[in-house]
Amino acid sequence: MRKALGSLITALALASASAVALAPGASAATWQPKPAPLTTPWTAQVSPTNALPEYPRPQLARPDWLNLNGVWEFAGAANLDNPPIGRPLAEGVLVPYPVESALSGIKRHEDNMFYRRTFTVPANWSGRRVKLNFGAVTWETRVWVNGASVGAHTGGFDAFSFDITNALRSGTNEIVIGVASTVDGQRYPVGKQRRNPSGIWYTPASGIWQTVWLEPVSANHITRLDTTPDVPAGVLDLVVRGTGGQQVRAEVLSGGAVVGTATGVVGAHLRVPVPNARLWSPDDPFLYDLRVTMPNGGDVVTGYFGMRSLGKAVVGGVTRPLLNGEFVFQLGTLDQGYWPDGGYTAPTDAALRWDLERQKALGFNMVRKHIKVEPARWYYHADRLGLLVWQDMPSLDSVDDTTAAGHANYEAELRRIVEQLKGITSIVQWVPFNEGWGEYDAGRIVNLVRSLDNTRLVNHNSGSNCCVSDPDPGNGDVIDDHAYQMSGGTRLPDANRVAVLGEYGGLGRRIAGHEYQPGAGFAYGELYPDETSLTNRYVEITREVGRFVHTRGLSASVYTEPYDVENEVNGFYTYDRQVLKMAESRVRAVNQQVLAMARGTEVLRGEAVSLRVTTPGYTDRHLRHQGGLGRTDVLGGDVALKDGTFWARPGLSDAACLSFESRNFPGSYLRHSGYRVRLDANDGSATFAGDATFCARAGAGGTALESRNFPGHFVRHYGEQVYIARRGGTNPWDSGASFAADTTWAVAMPLWRSGADLPLDQARSFQVTTPGFTDRYLRHQDGLGRTDVVGASSAALLKADATFVVRRGLADPSCYSFEARNAAGSYLRHSAFRIRLDVNANTDLFRRDATFCAQPGAGGVRLASVNELGGNVRHYSEEVWVATNGGAHAYDNPASYAQDVSWAVTAPWAP
Repeated sequence: MRKALGSLITALALASASAVALAPGASAATWQPKPAPLTTPWTAQVSPTNALPEYPRPQLARPDWLNLNGVWEFAGAANLDNPPIGRPLAEGVLVPYPVESALSGIKRHEDNMFYRRTFTVPANWSGRRVKLNFGAVTWETRVWVNGASVGAHTGGFDAFSFDITNALRSGTNEIVIGVASTVDGQRYPVGKQRRNPSGIWYTPASGIWQTVWLEPVSANHITRLDTTPDVPAGVLDLVVRGTGGQQVRAEVLSGGAVVGTATGVVGAHLRVPVPNARLWSPDDPFLYDLRVTMPNGGDVVTGYFGMRSLGKAVVGGVTRPLLNGEFVFQLGTLDQGYWPDGGYTAPTDAALRWDLERQKALGFNMVRKHIKVEPARWYYHADRLGLLVWQDMPSLDSVDDTTAAGHANYEAELRRIVEQLKGITSIVQWVPFNEGWGEYDAGRIVNLVRSLDNTRLVNHNSGSNCCVSDPDPGNGDVIDDHAYQMSGGTRLPDANRVAVLGEYGGLGRRIAGHEYQPGAGFAYGELYPDETSLTNRYVEITREVGRFVHTRGLSASVYTEPYDVENEVNGFYTYDRQVLKMAESRVRAVNQQVLAMARGTEVLRGEAVSLRVTTPGYTDRHLRHQGGLGRTDVLGGDVALKDGTFWARPGLSDAACLSFESRNFPGSYLRHSGYRVRLDANDGSATFAGDATFCARAGAGGTALESRNFPGHFVRHYGEQVYIARRGGTNPWDSGASFAADTTWAVAMPLWRSGADLPLDQARSFQVTTPGFTDRYLRHQDGLGRTDVVGASSAALLKADATFVVRRGLADPSCYSFEARNAAGSYLRHSAFRIRLDVNANTDLFRRDATFCAQPGAGGVRLASVNELGGNVRHYSEEVWVATNGGAHAYDNPASYAQDVSWAVTAPWAP
């Protein structure tokens, strides 16, 4: 934390603790927290004297303020037409916790409600205007001070203020707040709140749910600071909002020292120099302090900002999002912002900060704030910690067929939210819609958001491949797919839009004693029995995310989710934040691995890969061997695709680097000789090992392969040939022109997916290789796959059932499908993980279910499902399943897994 602003915020927080006023002594209202379904580590720390005491608005901070959080009188009402002016209310509510929450002390929903309390204006505020500020209230707010109406507001997620000076009197003042929050009815944005929560819809957050405070201001004063860093120009573009026509002075500070100043008038663009700017990023989240003074009136406010640039460009032949001019893969979580004790409101600021700290500690660099807007301090913590933020717009409650009135409220609140948050450094993307919920006029809404802020990407609809999404308007910046188990490919980016995986994962695990409703927990995928199996699956699907970065041009991913929410048990943590359900070190390691794969510095060993050219105009070419030499070609046909597929092995001369073994010439490796890259059989010599070892370096949007024994030389395509080249060297292929692009390769999933060959259109049988069961063979019986003992004396029907014709894969020609020898047109396929025999339905799903890639196994061939990631055909007892190693089911048992998924391909029992 920076010293100047940090000390200011600390001072304000300390001041707030003593500034919290209690309900008037004449009132009988008291507060008693209701039992929470689960308690967090911070639940017991909440009391009437310390309900969120921190100054709530870090980007427009003033030293004098009075926190009105604490116990207020409360009552439900039929409507808001009869405010209880001068009338005590019987119940006590703890502000700012929503009334449905346990910490509020109410723990029920009210469509209409009143809050009441008294306060005294500090004597040293005399001569200044007094503002009553609200962080957020759901949904319609009406306010009376000493019986006089001082203002009204609609909107559940944006901050608002009223000048109450003219209604004040000396001594004790009364404030009454009326709130209407019907939640359902398609009237206004509510996100995932529902009156009758179930499944993915949660408990409402009605009434006051963010801090309420008073502050004195001059008659001429500042109301907002719009900060836009201009990195190329080395300045902060600042627009000061406030009293019109007033002069203002802006100062940028670093470590307490002023580094840049500018003067101008309210509403004008001030260009404040930031010399030699230290750029904000997830790796270095440096923040500058900002001080703005309005001399005529004496108003002084402080804030902060980070210098960073955003954009998009073609990098490595792919449209990518940019941060400070570079592609940074955005690895995030789907953070929904719910708490079992406080509902929408974190019990303490420490809890709010902890959520983000833990996500950063797990290796994430981004958070998607899902269908909710958070208090200003949440964004301050994200800025300070270096977490990129995608900001969703809360949706209307109707999934489809929204109303004109709902549209009007949605757009009005959308405008205010973007205006309120556009100065947040960490926000890099706006997301107006999700999965089509409440979606309408998406193209126009994209343009509306751009008119408010043209510095960030606009994702018109996260999950536009899903659910009730409208047709893609095509004018956003993002192609966003939701693919929870990574069983299929994501859409590719296009010339103008980046491709992201807006949601995936949703892996579940129930933890006894930490469930919202014991036994009711569900997940978006399987429920896993223990830490190991859950972590195994997370590692499996997240590595697939890494493979997609350079295979499908993926630029971001969002895992569902950081913590459980009510009965959703998809979290890394339980809903109460008490238990981490996965192995932290393994989660962090695979997350760091994905980020390294995106940078180009990591290539997964032991996997087949293909190397695609990234030079613009040549991105349809791949590195392949032909006639013993390396070259690049546009590849087609079985032989060429196999020539362009290599096994990534630990480096022959340095295991920290790489060697590339030919897929179709085992034992032969890419190596350099006389600068030319060629394919030769490994002769076991140290020279060969050095020539065949390359180290992965960050390239221009992919991987640069540096020769291990010729440092400074990189694998480069030059014409159609491939060399090791040194920029500025003496050879023609050392030319500096397009050197960075020519030496950058997209290390992608293999062009030929099968690592082992099977004989096409020939009958074969598949023998179990597990010791003690090698007399058994895969067969079909009554439509199901199973294994049975088959021998020379077996019945003809059994032999025929155990014989299959190897066909080219129905869904992928580099893989295989298996047609029954005695049931033409019927194929082995998986359904609900069980292997069965079904007639070809000629659907995309059937074709994928019936396609398996042959891979080297433990003494045989492994048959890997193309659409059940990590799943292999396994015999388990007498049954046959698609199983993952250490997964959620009994048949995923890791014991003897490698043997059970290996099959000996034998002569057919029924030729």
